[in-house]
Amino acid sequence: MKKSLFGLMALLASSSLWADALTGDVEKQKVNITAIIMFFIFVGATLYITKWAAKQNKSTKDFYTGGGGISGFQNGLAIAGDYMSAASFLGISAMVFTSGYDGLIYSTGFLVGWPIVLFLVAERLRNLGKFTFSDVAAYRLAQKPVRLFAAGGSLVVVLLYLIAQVVGAGKLIQLLFGMDYLFAVILVGVLMVAYVMFGGMLATTWVQMIKAVLLLGGATFMSLMVLKHTGFSFEGMFQAAVGTHEKGEAILAPGGLVKNPIDALSLGLALMFGTAGLPHILMRFFTVPDAREARKSVVVATGFIGYFYLLTFIIGFGAIIFLTKDPNFFHEVTKNGKSVYEMIGGTNMAAVHLSKAVGGDLLLGFISAVAFATILAVVAGLTLSGASAVSHDIYASVIRKGQASQEEEMRVSKMATLALGVLSIILGLAFENQNVAFMVGLAFAVAASANFPVLMLSMFWKGLTTRGAVVGGFAGLIGAFLLIILGPSVWVSVLHNKEAIFPYGNPAIFTIPLAFIVSIIVSLLDNSEQAKKDKEGFEAQYVRSMTGIGAAEASDH
Repeated sequence: MKKSLFGLMALLASSSLWADALTGDVEKQKVNITAIIMFFIFVGATLYITKWAAKQNKSTKDFYTGGGGISGFQNGLAIAGDYMSAASFLGISAMVFTSGYDGLIYSTGFLVGWPIVLFLVAERLRNLGKFTFSDVAAYRLAQKPVRLFAAGGSLVVVLLYLIAQVVGAGKLIQLLFGMDYLFAVILVGVLMVAYVMFGGMLATTWVQMIKAVLLLGGATFMSLMVLKHTGFSFEGMFQAAVGTHEKGEAILAPGGLVKNPIDALSLGLALMFGTAGLPHILMRFFTVPDAREARKSVVVATGFIGYFYLLTFIIGFGAIIFLTKDPNFFHEVTKNGKSVYEMIGGTNMAAVHLSKAVGGDLLLGFISAVAFATILAVVAGLTLSGASAVSHDIYASVIRKGQASQEEEMRVSKMATLALGVLSIILGLAFENQNVAFMVGLAFAVAASANFPVLMLSMFWKGLTTRGAVVGGFAGLIGAFLLIILGPSVWVSVLHNKEAIFPYGNPAIFTIPLAFIVSIIVSLLDNSEQAKKDKEGFEAQYVRSMTGIGAAEASDH
């Protein structure tokens, strides 16, 4: 991986997997029969769940939110399943494998965003919204412009995120199963559409829950095997890693991965606030019956996610101990006329190779199948979020002005799901040989810089107006887009220019304040009649957000 890629915002740990797969040598390994059998078992089980869930979907509420009857624990596990992508599992452990202690910066960054979701977002979101976070942003503001902005921001995040996941899935399956890239991408697209179109939120939730249990189980077993090897001593594990790694004790020192303090601070802000702006994560808070269960789901999700990221840390150090200098996992390649040894499939396969080292072909097959299962779960959640933005926010609320029947909305949602599926396959094929790592960073940049500021101001500041929300939101969205394009991650690494126009890989420290400041200034200068209505509606919104009075009735309509 080029060092400049480490400057990407937010899901950089995730995007590093895709970047290596897309820029490095993708070498097909021997077909793993165990992995293929487990893969078909998982797909068969989840398709059966989809068939069952399809029978439960009788209304838009059932389709978008699983009927609002999912428990806090179930939702928390599903959120964890949505958040713990295969790329995080493979990408963070790979960073620890190559950089040691510094890999933990991403584990910590991903985790600390959840208290913000718990204390600032979860309860109010559930009390104010119905199906999407656009419902909250537009609660007291003019529906049409705010919903168009919110839906647009959601679709941008979903599409950027989806392209990276689908391309990564194709390369991952090509590597692990020996399947042709074209068929791998089509397979992901077809399964993704099937889960969402027929099963809706209920099927997606169960797919995410099953995948979370499988991933946590596999990662726990691998971690226990690593710790067993070192006498269940973390000190012993660190000593063994230091004695094996070529950097020696340097792998226990911070500062090797993100050296620029501006980039480091900006990365931290993006990791924290981006989580609270991801539409497919925010959508999950409408699946529980009340605000109490919404809070519970965040607590449960935080516990599982925190535990998972600690496991990736152990797995990364375990890979150093078990894989370094092992000829079974490295092959000789020639670079610049010199013969060097590189890990088969790139360093992002460290966790997969470790599974074979500690558990043989059976565990390798299990982890390989789970890695693919995680991709399916994540893209299903993304697709559902994108489809709801089209059908609920744009069609039902803007085009039909709230007069659309449930049947109409469901039909449009399924059409949008199919369109997203086809689009993701086409884009996945189009971007096969491109470095799409920056797209994941861009998705998080948009979430942190556009969605999050508008969501916060609409819930907590009386003075926000429609004009302020839309102009400020677009300022954050366009600002994040432009600065990432002009930064080293795209301008140098993708477009191959010598120097970046914008020197930092992480624009969040600039674009998040930009969105807030522009929203506030435009709102203060707005003296229109609509602005007066916007401000007058704050008290009623605040009471409902704090008490939940009226939330249950609204969600039933």
